[in-house]
Amino acid sequence: MSIYNIQVKTISGETKDLSDYRGKVMLIVNTASKCGFAPQYKGLQRLHETYGQQGLAVLGFPSNQFANQEPEDEAAIAKHCELNHGVTFPLHAKIEVKGRGIHPLYKHLTKGAPGLLGLRSIKWNFTKFLVDNNGRVVKRFSPTDTPEKIESQIQKLLK
Repeated sequence: MSIYNIQVKTISGETKDLSDYRGKVMLIVNTASKCGFAPQYKGLQRLHETYGQQGLAVLGFPSNQFANQEPEDEAAIAKHCELNHGVTFPLHAKIEVKGRGIHPLYKHLTKGAPGLLGLRSIKWNFTKFLVDNNGRVVKRFSPTDTPEKIESQIQKLLK
């Protein structure tokens, strides 16, 4: 299965095909507004502003699977991210990123780039996946890897 065959819901509830991002480099992140890593929203927004016109798509997928750190509904999430972090990159409806209800996107991402020791499960909020412009999952980054730390790898894929 290709990542381009997967459908997601936007934060406003509209269905979106990931094929809309064909030819772009994607940085896909599971987010949570009340997480200690939430300041990374600003770095993700900076990547979106700096490289969006060059072909980068930053995509946020809120999840409430880690310590109840994203308990609000989509409208509240969107408002919080815009007001507190200046987020304008695409956010999506809350999804499950692990377990029985794992969204097909995260099933695809974790298969394409397993974590430490080959484990597929997402361990925490702000795990990041870098997908090249051909739809290939090229790298997984831990929550502690800041957007600034991975910027050089994004630059290489955009060339």
